[in-house]
Amino acid sequence: MDQPRPWTEHTDGAPFDLPEPGTLVGAWAATLSGDPDRPLLHGPWGGVGTRWVGRGEFLDHTALLAGRLVAAGLEAGDRVLVSGPSSVDLAAAHVACLRAGLVVVPVNGGYREAELAHLVRDCAPRAALVDDDGWVDLLAGLAPDLLVADTKVDLPDGSPGDRLDRVAPEDPALLGYTSGTTGRPKGAVLTQANLLAGAWSVVVAWRWTSADRLLLCLPLFHMHGLGVGLHGTLLAGGSAVLQAGFAPDAVFDGLADHRCSMFFGVPTMYHRLADHPRVTDLGALRLCVAGSAPLAADLHHRLVVKGGVAVLERYGMTETVMLVSNPFDGERRPGAVGFPLPGVEVHLAEGTGEVLVRGPNVFTGYWERPEATAEAFAEDGDGSWFRTGDLAAVDSDGYLSLVGRMKELIISGGLNVYPREVDDVLAGHPAVAEVAVAGVPSSEWGEEVVAWVVPVDGRECPTAADLRSYAGDHLASYKLPRQVVAMDSLPRNALGKVVRHELRLPGS
Repeated sequence: MDQPRPWTEHTDGAPFDLPEPGTLVGAWAATLSGDPDRPLLHGPWGGVGTRWVGRGEFLDHTALLAGRLVAAGLEAGDRVLVSGPSSVDLAAAHVACLRAGLVVVPVNGGYREAELAHLVRDCAPRAALVDDDGWVDLLAGLAPDLLVADTKVDLPDGSPGDRLDRVAPEDPALLGYTSGTTGRPKGAVLTQANLLAGAWSVVVAWRWTSADRLLLCLPLFHMHGLGVGLHGTLLAGGSAVLQAGFAPDAVFDGLADHRCSMFFGVPTMYHRLADHPRVTDLGALRLCVAGSAPLAADLHHRLVVKGGVAVLERYGMTETVMLVSNPFDGERRPGAVGFPLPGVEVHLAEGTGEVLVRGPNVFTGYWERPEATAEAFAEDGDGSWFRTGDLAAVDSDGYLSLVGRMKELIISGGLNVYPREVDDVLAGHPAVAEVAVAGVPSSEWGEEVVAWVVPVDGRECPTAADLRSYAGDHLASYKLPRQVVAMDSLPRNALGKVVRHELRLPGS
């Protein structure tokens, strides 16, 4: 990077050593094996209620589940779909898979049949551990040979033998599905070492210790909730209160009842917390972190004034876990995402300002997509760098700010929306002749999905409610348009391709 990077404690030549033995599960086992009665996770457990589960109980239970998965015939490297509301059971299923050397494929419980079918075709999973209504039958119909169980892994007992926690740093551990703006999502292969480096960088940077207790209502299919919230908690040896979904009253009750010290959220959550009568409770926390979408500067300021909290904004993505963060000590600058995290190198491409990154956190490539993998990395005289597709600028103090995207991915409420996927569904509406969706800025959602529609001759343009009703059986709710703009024609280039950046709301 041409500008200075004043992260003096850990970058600029300072070593970044990962905990032994260099794997996520090995580091977890080493951290959690001491003080077995210490509370670890609070949430739904065993289908019989909500309670605290201690370190020892969690390790013993995940070892038991790992043994059952091995006894069921799953081999190291097999892919396993994991999905369900946030719970200790879901966390245990995830950890058990990793301890057995399996590759977790986190899945959004809001997915519909077509979205699930793509994942099943693409990664050919051997098993699925789910706690979503109707999914057992749905998955059985998509893949009759798939082993499907609930997240409590109600399978015959067995022993993991010598496979428990015996993975190598370079072994694949997680297949996180992501995409650009066209085509179907592709799976980013993250190794044990990638996940360890991503979590360890924020443990170090945010001074995360075993004394910390996190209120975590982010979903455990997303890198923010899973790769940072859950993985970081286990790595630091702290504790977490898991809540299935976001409800402001439940958040404030959980913070108070369990004496939490940390909260992680997306801007949509902070928007609602800022308007809550108990917003001042946030000021008692040691750390509040925002990510997954830009935090508006005015919302940052409102939280400072009304809540007494300077939210720490950071920047990451599926392929890299975490990249950049505002400092824990020092100014948390509104509108900026800060400096490279420990172990991470960031460079801005000459001419475009695209964020390029490398480090032990960076994924190994896309699942069975060699061409996409090759396109994702840029070579220069100093080695290979991952091309994030994000555009950034660095101010005179070295703070990095994101200014746009080279591609057209929409991030709404912290969740990725791929325009082509939505286009394809909406185009089937009988009143739609042509359609293109894009994101527009939203103080609540970060971005919201808007559909520009050319109606069929002689038909009225469908409303947002019409399109949401039509597409609701095919797409998760966060992908559905919140506004519709009627058009006579869509802007296209000389090759006939829709030029999304020219789509504008009326009056803008």
